[in-house]
Amino acid sequence: MKKRAVFIDRDGTINEQMGYINHISRFIILPRVADAIRLLNQNDHLVIVISNQSGVARGYFPLELVHEVHDYMIQELSKAGAFIDGVFFCPHYPHGEVEEFAIDCDCRKPGTGMVDLACRRFKIDMSHSYVIGDRYTDMELAKRCNVKGIMVKTGYGRGDIKYVLPRKGIRPAYIAKDLLEAVKWIIGNDNGI
Repeated sequence: MKKRAVFIDRDGTINEQMGYINHISRFIILPRVADAIRLLNQNDHLVIVISNQSGVARGYFPLELVHEVHDYMIQELSKAGAFIDGVFFCPHYPHGEVEEFAIDCDCRKPGTGMVDLACRRFKIDMSHSYVIGDRYTDMELAKRCNVKGIMVKTGYGRGDIKYVLPRKGIRPAYIAKDLLEAVKWIIGNDNGI
């Protein structure tokens, strides 16, 4: 049986936006994130993190650090009873300095590659799935996947809401204060189906 999924951006949505997370000490989970993920778990949604990590291709940090950060994120959230079903990230950037990762790919958001990979790994009901993020690229990804996009005001959210979304002509299904408010909207929307 297919399950609903919520594809959640990482930097600025789950953790504080600090530019490139080039050291584990810079990864700080935002308030109420564990509550939000736990609520999704309790309401039978897959929780899938999708994140552009071009710092690998740019040579700012090694691929191993991305895995270390994700392991830490999963461990810290699980201590609060919040479970992530899958983590997908794109280490590519076409103009990067690390040749192996300096490619133009379909996984870098707003490309759909990470969502496509998740759909191959999990049985996902895309007609009842969502994307949550703090950047216009997350909303563009939602549009390309034909799912509802929810913009959060954390991270780059406030600036992208005010300046970028109107210029790009992108309208999120909902604008939320943070991840928990976004999840509460999803749960209320799903219950209304």
